[in-house]
Amino acid sequence: MKPSLYQTRSGVFALATLCCILWGSAYPAIKNGYALLHIAPSDIASQMLFAGWRFALAGLILLLVASAMKKPILALSGRQMGQVALLGLTQTAIQYVFFYIGLAHASGVKSSIMNATGVFFSVVLAHFIYANDRLSPRKALGCLIGFMGVVVVNLGGGVLGFDFSPLGEGFVIIAAFVLAAASIYGKRLSADMDPMVMTGWQLSVGGVILIAIGMVGGGQMEGLDLRSGGLLLYMALLSSVAFSVWSLLLKHNPVGMIAAFNFLIPVFGVALSAIFLGESLLRWSYLAALALVCAGIWLVTRPSAPGKA
Repeated sequence: MKPSLYQTRSGVFALATLCCILWGSAYPAIKNGYALLHIAPSDIASQMLFAGWRFALAGLILLLVASAMKKPILALSGRQMGQVALLGLTQTAIQYVFFYIGLAHASGVKSSIMNATGVFFSVVLAHFIYANDRLSPRKALGCLIGFMGVVVVNLGGGVLGFDFSPLGEGFVIIAAFVLAAASIYGKRLSADMDPMVMTGWQLSVGGVILIAIGMVGGGQMEGLDLRSGGLLLYMALLSSVAFSVWSLLLKHNPVGMIAAFNFLIPVFGVALSAIFLGESLLRWSYLAALALVCAGIWLVTRPSAPGKA
């Protein structure tokens, strides 16, 4: 039987890269959204509300599409619904809360680097959970090179410093770990569920939780008009597409291989921010980072020779 697009090496590369481009575009989209909706950097409640509507809409879109495709969106058992709710609580709600609180207490440069530790968490956790996804020296080297790319892309603006804040860098690392662990849990659930249905429900659940957090905290979304509403819809669409495709890739491929593509997200984030926010792109660090990231992904995803790890 001919392998599907999400099972071939070229197909995996194309689909995973698409997901990373979409997630990378979220950086300028979020910044523009905050400006259009008059959300201050310190207004965590409104940020949670903004995020909640984004993910709730993304989940609703996925469930509507799944229903149109005749997928059984209401056929989940009580046990499965509980599992999906737990996935939404962790992968969408808790991860996002930790990340944005951390981002409020740390610089963007250090947060980007700390958040990339999620790749290491995914590869290491997969090593202990899946017998066919062991951490080989080649994969370790690929992760190291990819992480160097993330560091380089953030080095152009100055020195990192050595200060560490539990509420800042500490929370960003916790967010990365929560996302890595939840992704592996989602891979296990997708063995018995349709990835699109599973992703639709978990985004909906996580989004509703974030909306509740934002409303309880007094969050507001002022300036909601056609322009900001269109941006919110785009962010919901990018989340629905990226998360569903990513879940499909995780279902049919080793976690370590797919996780390595996460290194592309900050690279695309920087490039798209330069395009849409008018920031400088012609810097040596961006080109060097792209080369390092691509080399790291190639090492992690390259098929092993017979008898070798």
